[in-house]
Amino acid sequence: MSDDRQSAEPYDVIDVPFPRERQPLPPVFVYGPPARRRFQHRYRTHVLLFLATMFTTSMSGGCHALGFMDARGEPSAFPLFEMIGLGLAYSIPLILILAAHEFGHYVYCRKHQVDASLPYFIPAPVPLTGTFGAVIKIRELFPSKRALFDIGVAGPIAGFLALLPFLYFGVSMSVSAHFEPSDGALYLGEPLLFKAIAWLKFGGLPDGADIALHPMGFAAWFGMLATALNLLPFGQLDGGHIVYSLIGRRATYVSLATLGATLILTMRTASWWSMAVMMLVMAMLVGLGHPRLIDEDTPLDGRRKLVAAFTGLIFVLSFTPVPIEFLVGGG
Repeated sequence: MSDDRQSAEPYDVIDVPFPRERQPLPPVFVYGPPARRRFQHRYRTHVLLFLATMFTTSMSGGCHALGFMDARGEPSAFPLFEMIGLGLAYSIPLILILAAHEFGHYVYCRKHQVDASLPYFIPAPVPLTGTFGAVIKIRELFPSKRALFDIGVAGPIAGFLALLPFLYFGVSMSVSAHFEPSDGALYLGEPLLFKAIAWLKFGGLPDGADIALHPMGFAAWFGMLATALNLLPFGQLDGGHIVYSLIGRRATYVSLATLGATLILTMRTASWWSMAVMMLVMAMLVGLGHPRLIDEDTPLDGRRKLVAAFTGLIFVLSFTPVPIEFLVGGG
């Protein structure tokens, strides 16, 4: 009698199918770029833009330094390298003011876990400022009105506090001088805070006299201008963030009114045209409204409302309706 088991292969596998509902699912592989880490930064880009802005603002500051020295009756002809060195009295304070503003935003983005970039400084080869300022890029939705408020308000407050010592010492180092309209001088609007500090230094100026502003004082003045413009209650400017956190979707009407007021100001002085154009472009690209929040319902607490009132005071102290005018022959 033969044994059929001897002819069978060892370890034979009998394939018993699973019922369909119990069949194991095959693995699924998804190919694509790896997920970007939060708060990941392009350090090389930030550093290069920072260095370029240091150069352009130092060049601009050199021009301001030469004008200041000329107003004091001092020799004002220097080689390019020395001119850049003189411009550091303007560029270093200005960079510190802009950095304080943007890092104010950034620190509170980290606090509320809203992904954001480090500051991008924007160089500009123009003799007046040498920069278009600085920005950070926020990459996520704001989680709540409180987070939106904290992030929006932190920049203007930090920048304003940073400019105060530069404003005081810059005005203290300035001089009074007589200017003729035919000189083609650059006349800067005087915010209330500037007027107060200038009065402490100079008192009442005689007819025909004005303040020749030290480059450090001009950096602080530009910081006040940037603070006031950012606090305009429009769209996604800092002021727009603050207003939306206070009144929600009704902030769209405030943005519309702010745009109308800016267009009216362009009839008074051409120095508002660049801001008006920027606001119109923003309105066309992203609208007058504000992006929705994850939590639209939780209101601001009383402490934050007090901070909002303080920010309004900063706007009043920093704003001037006629920021810049060039006065040439004939007054």
